Amino acid sequence: MLKILILALVMLFGSHFAGAADEIELAPGMVNPGYHEAPAWFKESFLDLREDVKEATRAGRRVMLYFYQDGCPYCAKLLQDNFGQKAIADTTRQNFDVIAINIWGDREVIDMAGKAAPEKAFAKSLRVQFTPTLLMLDEKGEVALRLNGYIPPHKFAAALDFAGGRMEKKQSFTDYLAANVTEPASGKLHSEAWQLKPPMKLAGARKGGKPLLVLFEQKECAACDELHGEAFPRSDVAALLRKFQVAQIDLASREQVQTPGGETLTARDWARRIGVFYTPSLVFFDAGGREVFRVEGYLRPFHLASSLDYVASGAYRSQPEFQRFIEARAAALRAKGEQVELMK
Repeated sequence: MLKILILALVMLFGSHFAGAADEIELAPGMVNPGYHEAPAWFKESFLDLREDVKEATRAGRRVMLYFYQDGCPYCAKLLQDNFGQKAIADTTRQNFDVIAINIWGDREVIDMAGKAAPEKAFAKSLRVQFTPTLLMLDEKGEVALRLNGYIPPHKFAAALDFAGGRMEKKQSFTDYLAANVTEPASGKLHSEAWQLKPPMKLAGARKGGKPLLVLFEQKECAACDELHGEAFPRSDVAALLRKFQVAQIDLASREQVQTPGGETLTARDWARRIGVFYTPSLVFFDAGGREVFRVEGYLRPFHLASSLDYVASGAYRSQPEFQRFIEARAAALRAKGEQVELMK
């Protein structure tokens, strides 16, 4: 019974419980249930990033750091839905050396400054909060493009072309996406009764001292349609949303917005100023107008609710690692007899 329980925990929480899983004697043919096989063409690296960048540059490629954890359903989607497409895999192999880094791992990583640290400390130093997180490095080892969380294949392909084509010095990824990516979507912004009404004046005290959630969206956005149609109506998500004041910002709009910091900018310029390029992105601000957390990748309702709870509860102040918060939250829900469905 104990082994079954440990296996269940590994399936739910991933490699945080990997040590316990290693002690289990598995039946023939069984594997760690949270493990996802990476493509064979990922680079086998000694994790000295200085050497990795040099080798990639000599070959006319760039380094892509893939931060993952076992049991991560979004990592599985990246490996299966994105890299599982031949065109995406071929483009990646042509332009990048992909190096996998376990955010809970203990292998030694040497960064571009020559500093050595275990994988988990290296990931923490880079503020990796979501898996997968992808860092595409330029020829100096600096970040040319960062993707925090899973993005669907059509936008991921554009990211590969952008960073692989060394476009970051010519235009923003936001502009590149707008010019090169279209997707089937409703073609409208979804208005909700609980959203703040324009004009958007987001500075100063807010009703009831609630934190501020800014939803960056756009009209041609299938993931925005899904967020409003499927995630927001769920009772657990709706209850958490009531703990925020919520502002919707059109990523492409030239309408004036007063930012939480008191500056007046167009919505478009504000999004670019703070580095928002994916929609929907959720950016959270405290009562003082300081950004405290953001979500800028594809999320299913459980992880969306966890993000809302992370900020609404104030847990971000004492637990800087969002993944550990998710583990604790899932365990607490299961202890109350609730079923945790990561991808439903």
